[in-house]
Parts: sequence; structure tokens; C-alpha cells
Amino acid sequence: MTTRIMAGLLAVVLMLLQYRIWASPDGMREVWRLEQAIDVQSAENARLETRNRTLAAEVRDLKEGRKAIEERARTDLGMVKTNETFFQVVPPAQPGSATPPTPAAAATGKRTAQADLP
Repeated sequence: MTTRIMAGLLAVVLMLLQYRIWASPDGMREVWRLEQAIDVQSAENARLETRNRTLAAEVRDLKEGRKAIEERARTDLGMVKTNETFFQVVPPAQPGSATPPTPAAAATGKRTAQADLP
């Protein structure tokens, strides 16, 4: 009879331990949540590491080379070298945003230059 009671108590203790592992808030659900958070953070760290390497290379180029400084001045500040011609390409106006031709020009068939204002 005592072995049956002991077996019953061991079964109850085993069930309680299993409950704590699988169903409690600090059990396996928390472990799975933390593993998922680790995966997300690892991906973010890899993305940031790539960005940092790119920025470090750009800083190195700016410190050592004159080409990077010239490129930066041209793109960011719009600087032009001497004896260079600067062409600015303006995209065509959106349909409906241009002003219609004047009635006098339309009647004579002549084309007039119109300024497209933003």
C-alpha cells in the first residue's frame, strides 16, 4: 500500500514540475519568446554592422583621399570646377500643371515659350 502512495506522490510531483516547465509564465514560453527576441536582435545587429563598415570606409576615404572630398562637394554643395559647364536637367511638367498657350498664339499658330513655375 505504501508503494502505491509513494508512486502517486511521485506522479503528482512530476506533474507539478511539468506544469512549471510548460505552462508557467517563466517556463518554455518565455524561453521561446527570448529566443525569438535574440534572432530579431541578431538581424538588427548584422544590419547595423554593415552600415557601420560602410560609414567607416567613407570616413577613411574622406580622411585620406581628395576624390571623396571632391565628390562630396559636388553632390552636396553643387560645386563646379573651373572650365566646366553645368547643365541642369529639368523634368517635364506634369500634365495639367503647365499654363495653357495664350489665345493669340493659338490663333496664329505660333508657339510661345512659357516658364513653368513650381
